[in-house]
Amino acid sequence: MANGYPLSANRYPPTDMSFNYETYLRNDKMPTQWCSGCGLGNLMKAIIRAMTDCGIGNNDASIISGIGCSGRMSSYIDCNTLHTPHGRTLPYATGLKLSRPDKHVIVVSGDGDSMAIGGNHFIHTCRRNIDITLIVANNFTYGLTGGQFSPTTPANSWAPTAPYGTLEPQFDICEMAQASGATFVARSTVANLKHLTEMIRLGLEHKGTSVVEVISNCHVNFGRRNKHPEAPEMVNWIRQCCVDQDVIEVLPLEDLEGKFVVGVLSKKERPEYTAQWAKFVEKVQHEH
Repeated sequence: MANGYPLSANRYPPTDMSFNYETYLRNDKMPTQWCSGCGLGNLMKAIIRAMTDCGIGNNDASIISGIGCSGRMSSYIDCNTLHTPHGRTLPYATGLKLSRPDKHVIVVSGDGDSMAIGGNHFIHTCRRNIDITLIVANNFTYGLTGGQFSPTTPANSWAPTAPYGTLEPQFDICEMAQASGATFVARSTVANLKHLTEMIRLGLEHKGTSVVEVISNCHVNFGRRNKHPEAPEMVNWIRQCCVDQDVIEVLPLEDLEGKFVVGVLSKKERPEYTAQWAKFVEKVQHEH
């Protein structure tokens, strides 16, 4: 019961495996520079599959990424792309969405990029409910710069900046998103590509701020220092730590300790910002 995926995987329709990834990739950038076995490869597959399922073409979307391993996503996917300074993905995405509300604006950010230096932008993007899909790749570490602990690093984990273990409690990205006003909040992992694709697809289809947290593996700079030295082993650990939100009510509280609740955690309807902005501009222009 503690592992939610075997209970729920069949609820998610199979994704068509016949489409050509090359139409969505910058093939001159391949192979990627991600470490062998990095979960970001699965995340990139899921984004492309979700775009395909939604009928979103290359020119219909913009991929915006920041600094960190996840920042390379905008280099590899062949859309309208933007690589921003650390923590500033969401202000750039907000400006783009206001100027081109017809585009699907997808932000791919890391846990440090979105919850530390970019934390204030995260809060206010959710508050505004602007139609942006924010995908947060949470691997519990600043992987690109050597493995420093991040706001989501589990307590008592070892890092170069915490040689005796981390003391700070970890941020819950989804709880922060809900509290800040995001109207669609979901969590998935790189351990189940079908489930991950479905969560991203639902986020893309939602009108408003969508936050999809993706638990990913950094077995090199986090796993090797915290008893998960190989990619398959760490992905399996992530899988074992997952509980589907549909079954949490029947599980004892002790079974949920240290687990990741996956699925659609919150979905609400609220006026979307760019639509409200267009009405506001029309009103001001009419009055003056």
